[in-house]
Amino acid sequence: MSDMEQSTRKPERYLIPGVFILVVGSWEFAVRWGNVPDYMVPAPSAIWNALVVGIKNGSYLSNSLTTLSEAMAGFVIASLLGLALGTLIAQSRTIEKTLYPYLITIQTTPKVAIAPLFIIWFGFGMTSKVIIAATVAFFPILVNVIAGLRSTDPQRVDLMRSLNATPWQIFRMVRLPSAAPMIFAGLNIAIIFSILGAIVGEFVGSKHGLGNLILQKNFNLDTAGVFAALACLSAMGVSLHLIMHWLQRRLLFWADNSSIPNV
Repeated sequence: MSDMEQSTRKPERYLIPGVFILVVGSWEFAVRWGNVPDYMVPAPSAIWNALVVGIKNGSYLSNSLTTLSEAMAGFVIASLLGLALGTLIAQSRTIEKTLYPYLITIQTTPKVAIAPLFIIWFGFGMTSKVIIAATVAFFPILVNVIAGLRSTDPQRVDLMRSLNATPWQIFRMVRLPSAAPMIFAGLNIAIIFSILGAIVGEFVGSKHGLGNLILQKNFNLDTAGVFAALACLSAMGVSLHLIMHWLQRRLLFWADNSSIPNV
């Protein structure tokens, strides 16, 4: 395929950086032309300088690793619980009618409101942040597991039963592969939600992490530092999304790639 054909098929390769340059350039010009104070809206150049200083002194890296550790631990817990409980609910209407109302109640409860309770119960350390992250990330996985398992083609299930397949074989060979794209969609959402959960926990009470760093810099009116920390969070979220996207393409090689968004 020629370079012209590739550029025609994937114009986003040029549009994405082009939009970024346009937005950043306009932002820089507007702040400088309007003489906007740095404590209100810093220029992108000031944010970049704050980011470079923070990277050099190690504050952004160490706090990013803390937030990432909390988010990933919460994501793993949410994934295991969501997969296990979602599978049980998808297989049994009785379990669904018994547990689902309670799960809906937990999900609709604002996590910001109950986060202080987790801090009281589990302390200011990593445990409380992991639990909050797991709580936030749990429901998208649960819903997608249930929906995915119940969307299996009944004719394929009947075919396996006609071949005397066991329930485990039907689940492993038919239901789970059919549900895998939806499960990955839930995991992709949950891995971002886990970061949000960790940040919420750090806002409420913490000694380390990007959430704590943002609060410190906001208290000192270091708006450029706040934006730099937000840039670290954005980079973390995009990286995790790309990793999950890569895993989906590698593990679901048999699936229709056209249903997987390109990034």
